[in-house]
Amino acid sequence: MIRGLYTAAAGMVTEQRRHDTATQNIANLNTTGYKQVESISHSFPNVLISAMQGGIVKPIGRMNTGVFAEQSMSKFLQGDLVESGKSTDFALSADLRLADPTTGANLPFDASGKYISDQGEIIYQPQAFFTVQDNDGNTLYTRNGGFTVTPAGELLSSGGYKVLGADGRPVVLNGTVDNLKVDEKGNLLDATGAPTGVRLGISIVTRPENLVRDGNGVFHAEDAQAAGIRYAAAGDNMQVRQGYIEGSNVDVTQVTVDLNAAYRAYEANQKVIQFYDSSLQKAVNDVGRV
Repeated sequence: MIRGLYTAAAGMVTEQRRHDTATQNIANLNTTGYKQVESISHSFPNVLISAMQGGIVKPIGRMNTGVFAEQSMSKFLQGDLVESGKSTDFALSADLRLADPTTGANLPFDASGKYISDQGEIIYQPQAFFTVQDNDGNTLYTRNGGFTVTPAGELLSSGGYKVLGADGRPVVLNGTVDNLKVDEKGNLLDATGAPTGVRLGISIVTRPENLVRDGNGVFHAEDAQAAGIRYAAAGDNMQVRQGYIEGSNVDVTQVTVDLNAAYRAYEANQKVIQFYDSSLQKAVNDVGRV
């Protein structure tokens, strides 16, 4: 009975986290460059149940001890591009591919941006990010291209981070904001349309599942090599769209369903706990009195 009580309690905690995740997604429906979060649940390790009778142990079988929300995964799908008309607004449009190491053919990623190999390995589609830097010199990654320009000409992200160029240094504009022109590869152009030699630092993250969400629309990589981070190359199927911003990729319908499902599952586990509580009360009071 006590095992069932703990299992139901673990279910309540898990559903509370699922509910909080869905609420977070709904709250960021209109956040530029926001990536939907999904709560991943796993079971606790199974335990082996045995019965002892007359000094002889007889195995009964395995029993699961509950569920827990192990982690939150970001869904790095392309959000809708919205035209803003501002010269300092940028959006990334990318459809990056990854070759199968065995056959050399491009992996067929599904609509959710992942591929499951014959061995059961999950491989996520590479993603492109703007590269920014905080005041401590840490490199961060974002899809929010709503930039601003300081009086000194520094290009800053909406969170106040310095936008880095392909050379790893902060981008500083030489001309006025009105004359800011950027081509599809991220090259800054002069008044005649010629490249200035400065290019936005667009990072390609080969394994985006290794990125850690920091808030303020930015991510960081604890191990850049494990995440397979590099700057964009000429052959990458990626474009910079000036005068556009990327909207949130939250699926409103799916998130609403998840929210209601989490609420109902939480209620179900709550009723189970109430049942166990009532049973224990009878065992202590009524059976004890007999």
